[in-house]
Amino acid sequence: MSITAAIICAVVYAVINWLDPYTLSWQCLNRPIVVAPLVGLLLGDFQTGIIMGASLEAIFMGISAVGGSVPSDCLSGSIIAVAYAIVVGGDGAMETGLALSLTIGTVMSTINTMLMPLWAGLAPYWERLASECKPNKFRAISMVVNFIACLPGAAIIFLGVAFGIEGLQAGLAACPAWVMTGLAVAGTMMTAVGFGILLSMIWSTDIAVFYFVGFICAKSLGLSSLGIAVIGAAIALTLFFIDKRIIDAKNAVAAAPAAGAAAPANSEEDFF
Repeated sequence: MSITAAIICAVVYAVINWLDPYTLSWQCLNRPIVVAPLVGLLLGDFQTGIIMGASLEAIFMGISAVGGSVPSDCLSGSIIAVAYAIVVGGDGAMETGLALSLTIGTVMSTINTMLMPLWAGLAPYWERLASECKPNKFRAISMVVNFIACLPGAAIIFLGVAFGIEGLQAGLAACPAWVMTGLAVAGTMMTAVGFGILLSMIWSTDIAVFYFVGFICAKSLGLSSLGIAVIGAAIALTLFFIDKRIIDAKNAVAAAPAAGAAAPANSEEDFF
């Protein structure tokens, strides 16, 4: 199972990393909400893939490259986390996978950064191809090279799933119960951390009241996430249409003086 799962995970990583962003530009195919269900489907546990995808997306949603920082690679972290949860199975496997996803993604980001000078060394070759003014040749070779650039990461994914999961499972099995409990709690908290990072980026005093309204709906009224999301969407649409009407009214008022100023000139022309 581990070897088969490793091959599937490596192929998924290579193909998705090649398509997005190298071939199709950035289409969000490498996001956990897309990758995790796909890996779960191919490994025979679609439900776990969906659950892990939603949780991993919440974790990685607020993580982005700012300045020279290198964010954690959500693609590799999601693939290995889902593979671990499905291959190992049992209670706490998903929480442990979530807790390990950021660490795995950070390691993969570091490896990809170390390989960047190698691909940057091909710049003179690309300049020579561009000077030949043969776009089809340039496009074909660039697609081949981009796929080759995905192979080191795919090899690491294969080795990690094929040989790393069993070793990780054995190591975690030897850990005391309190360590596993801590990992499970940490994995559950990662979703809240992801939302916290995202919230810190969009926080504003104008919308702060909705945060507390959502908290009260969840804790006091016992509403589900879907119910709160529907209420939030209704409020957002209402505010959008109100703002749109205000903007349209302001534009109409601003256009009225211009029309009134033009009226005497038109009447004078009609008189003569």
